[in-house]
Amino acid sequence: MTAETINNDTSTKLQSNLKDAIEKKKFAITCEIGPPKGADDKEIRETGEMLRGLADAINVTDLQSSVMRLGSLATCHILKEMGLDPIFQVTCRDRNRLALQSDLLSAHVMGIRNVLALTGDYTTTGDDPQAKPVFDLDSVQLLWAIKRLEEGYDIAGKELTVKPSFFKGAVVNPGADTEASYELQLIKMQKKIDQGAQFFQTQAVFDADVFERFMERISKMNMNVPVLIGIILLKSHKMANYMNKFVPGVFVPEPIIKKMEETEDKVSMCLEIAAELINKVKPICAGAHIQALGWESHVPSLLKKLDID
Repeated sequence: MTAETINNDTSTKLQSNLKDAIEKKKFAITCEIGPPKGADDKEIRETGEMLRGLADAINVTDLQSSVMRLGSLATCHILKEMGLDPIFQVTCRDRNRLALQSDLLSAHVMGIRNVLALTGDYTTTGDDPQAKPVFDLDSVQLLWAIKRLEEGYDIAGKELTVKPSFFKGAVVNPGADTEASYELQLIKMQKKIDQGAQFFQTQAVFDADVFERFMERISKMNMNVPVLIGIILLKSHKMANYMNKFVPGVFVPEPIIKKMEETEDKVSMCLEIAAELINKVKPICAGAHIQALGWESHVPSLLKKLDID
């Protein structure tokens, strides 16, 4: 029996769609939901409703920072049923190749089409550092596994009865802080493209010049793939200093830190900083990935400040 592609999406009609937005060269907006640490879907549904009509798709983190939470797949399923377009983040940290492929097939059956392939943070960074990591595959190999599934085979070469289809994404860090790590980012980006990555979301960016140099570099290397700039809503100067000290490849320039430190209205200044950055880089990227980190209620105000339709 040969594997056939089937579209069995029976969920509510999507309000927006990431693949269509990117292919039609609309400036795509994606946001992010971190599932709760508990068996409750109320917060997911409330945040989903808050982002309805604003985001073309919603990333669902997969045990972000190695903290045990409700699963990404279940959360994506809830958003899909709500008529939203989820991005299923899949990390290689917690599952072997069998479980990864099984979850991908499950996602397809649930009508989930967007997948973001990640290697994942190491378990020692989380709230249970004694947890054993898996890392059977890395993000490049995971993209290869997805490609094999789409061809109708698992990665052991066994044929599927029905082959899935996905819109495949990956991540890249434009702000790598050494030339060696920068070159490694470019090499890995090319490998991810070779294995089928159709869009990229970046790590958090706070400096337009850094992002512009990165986009010029990948253009010269003929990496013609849509890139969504990563935007974190900066809540305070303390948050900025923490990221500069502890988050590799993320750097908040001193003038931005000073603005956040001196302002009394942290929300307004945060939105002004984010909007200025997005508007500056809008001509050279495919969209923005907004990580509100609990400030989802301010996303509508941010989008009103952007020069987008």
